[in-house]
Amino acid sequence: MNLNNHIQPASSPLQLWGGLECTVNRVRDNYFSQMDRNGHAARLQDLERFASLGIRAIRYPVLWERTAPDGIDNADWSWPDERLPILQQLGVTPIVGLVHHGSGPRHTSLVSEDFPEKLAEYAGAVARRYPWVEYYTPVNEICTTARFSGLNGVWYPHGTSEATFVRALVNQCRATVLAMREIRKVNPNAKLVQTDDLSRTYGTPEMAEMANFFNERRWLGWDMLCGRIDEHHALWDYLLASAATPEELLWFKENPCPPDIMGVNYYITSERWLDHRVERYPESHRTQYRGVPHADMECPRVLATPTPGIGPLLQETWDRYGLPIAITEAHIDAHREDQLRWLVEVWHAARKVQQNGADIRAVTVWALLGSFDWNCLVTECRGYYEPGPYDVRGPQPRQTAVAHLMRELATGRPLSHPVLQGQGWWRRPGRFWTKPVATRTAVADINDRGAFRSTFPQPILITGATGTLGRAFARICERRNLACHVLSRQEMDITDPAAVEAAIVRYKPWAIVNASGYVRVDDAEHEFERCMRENAHGPTVLALAAIRHAVRFLTFSSDLVFDGAAGRPYVESDKVAPLNAYGRSKADAERRVLDSDPQALVVRTSAFFGPWDGHNFVTQALAALAEGRPFAAAGDVTVSPTYVPDLVNACLDLLIDRESGIWHLTNGQAMSWAELARRACAAAGIDPAGLQALPSSELGMAAPRPLHSALTSERGLILPSFDDALGRYLRERELGEQRFGHEESAHYAS
Repeated sequence: MNLNNHIQPASSPLQLWGGLECTVNRVRDNYFSQMDRNGHAARLQDLERFASLGIRAIRYPVLWERTAPDGIDNADWSWPDERLPILQQLGVTPIVGLVHHGSGPRHTSLVSEDFPEKLAEYAGAVARRYPWVEYYTPVNEICTTARFSGLNGVWYPHGTSEATFVRALVNQCRATVLAMREIRKVNPNAKLVQTDDLSRTYGTPEMAEMANFFNERRWLGWDMLCGRIDEHHALWDYLLASAATPEELLWFKENPCPPDIMGVNYYITSERWLDHRVERYPESHRTQYRGVPHADMECPRVLATPTPGIGPLLQETWDRYGLPIAITEAHIDAHREDQLRWLVEVWHAARKVQQNGADIRAVTVWALLGSFDWNCLVTECRGYYEPGPYDVRGPQPRQTAVAHLMRELATGRPLSHPVLQGQGWWRRPGRFWTKPVATRTAVADINDRGAFRSTFPQPILITGATGTLGRAFARICERRNLACHVLSRQEMDITDPAAVEAAIVRYKPWAIVNASGYVRVDDAEHEFERCMRENAHGPTVLALAAIRHAVRFLTFSSDLVFDGAAGRPYVESDKVAPLNAYGRSKADAERRVLDSDPQALVVRTSAFFGPWDGHNFVTQALAALAEGRPFAAAGDVTVSPTYVPDLVNACLDLLIDRESGIWHLTNGQAMSWAELARRACAAAGIDPAGLQALPSSELGMAAPRPLHSALTSERGLILPSFDDALGRYLRERELGEQRFGHEESAHYAS
């Protein structure tokens, strides 16, 4: 199989590649494996999923720590034996990675003398096992891994000195040279794809010396491999002062192993701003280096004029080395629309630099199955998950809108998603964490980055302008730069087909969110006709209109469609059996909406609490108990609380993903109303002495309620945990009080 047909030179169109987050990093004596957490370690069918995205190549692991942790003689090849041939059969070129942010098996480490020879031994064994494999990355992100492991103390061996950083750097580079030497003994045509983070540092004039040093340091791994380091190199003296010897540095000049493809990784955090005025910045971003105190911030969070992005960095790399380049990681931890916008921006920047004469081969969509806990540099298992083209929080990986976008990029089809009309958060006015700093950094034209210019972007049409959900959708759409129109009943009566038709013709939405409806559960018992009209007939009218205009549709249902007899949390496929009029209206709405529009999205949820609504249960309980007033809550009714901002964000992501059918969305934990009040008091530091846990029969409710209506999901638990949500709720409330004063906080909440 001639894989050169798959990874083609610059004269060919830009290719789409994929990458699997496969880190096996060591923290003290604990190993953290991304593939165990994302499920790919045991899920063979992922390979066909990956191929379906239109990728031509994939960065794929045959990791030393997983395959031969106890030495080559005891290696277990069964996992790559099964998978690599399938990739070959599917026409996807594997770029085989051997160490990915790891330090090798326990018998060695990045700073061990035997690390280079041991890795080379393993690389030779891999090549002999798979002689047809042509592309390799023996060590991922050499310079970055050396910093995290040798200088910042994050990963094993937890070094915190320049000498340890340089030792890890030299060892990894030497290991790469020796590994490629062993690989090429088997396959002389084998090619090195050497990856690293293409970070660039900016700063105040007072920080210029440090910024210049960091900007030179980022090239060190590539410079070593290319044999560019000698006494004339800008960092020669630094390397010698950090315990490197002239002999080991000049060895690379005598044994160069330049990358066949420069693998450039680029993130929103890749560009940093250094500022000597530490008092201007949050405490969490104040640090020091070589005794110089300074603030270290992500550029988008502080610079008034955005940096020009990856384009000039690609050109800089091409000008420095003149070697073929691929963007080997393109990913952002953001809501779905910004994941799409980021990928499009990177893609168009790469294509423009390619058109200007640089040999740019591909853009790699990173983390095809998402990634876990990179917000703490995978030093703990906190459960923080960033989806990618697939979301693995269900029984099987679920396609997101990123997967659809990848297929459009791979095939050259027009980019179709309406949310691409907006700018990403890294270019929006509300991105700053401090007073913006004016700089002279230039910014390319938006069209050069591939984003759509549109005076009137297609909006989301949202009903329920005065309700809790409607206001929350309006607020969060503004934050996420999703165009929307929020309509009151007077502006569009959802029960009137003519009014709905007129609104759709006027606003031309790409989606409709029905956040309105009759919500008074007890009153519904004697206002059943009105309840049915607003909760069942109205959503059906909207669903029919959505079908006619090819518009996505989202509406909401409730846990009260169940009778509680199961005595356990309900999943989406459980049979409905409402006990009250309100529940019957919601159950009827579900049936009628999905009969009318099978592509509609119906979200069941329950027990709202949020920072912008002064009338929800948690806010009222905390207010009463903080003032020493008694507060009664049902101790025998089990629900699953839902934090409104999390609900809205997840709904928007699902809507962008073109999801359909019934979804259960809550923050996942079943508890009684009384327990909810107690948990909120504990988190807020409020004495719950006034809390009265009563039987629901003593609370004077007209409508019967199920005693157990908690929800869980068989499709995916995609909201954060209840404890995490409760903490953010309290912080958001506190921010509201700080902004508006304690006396006005109730107004802020409403």
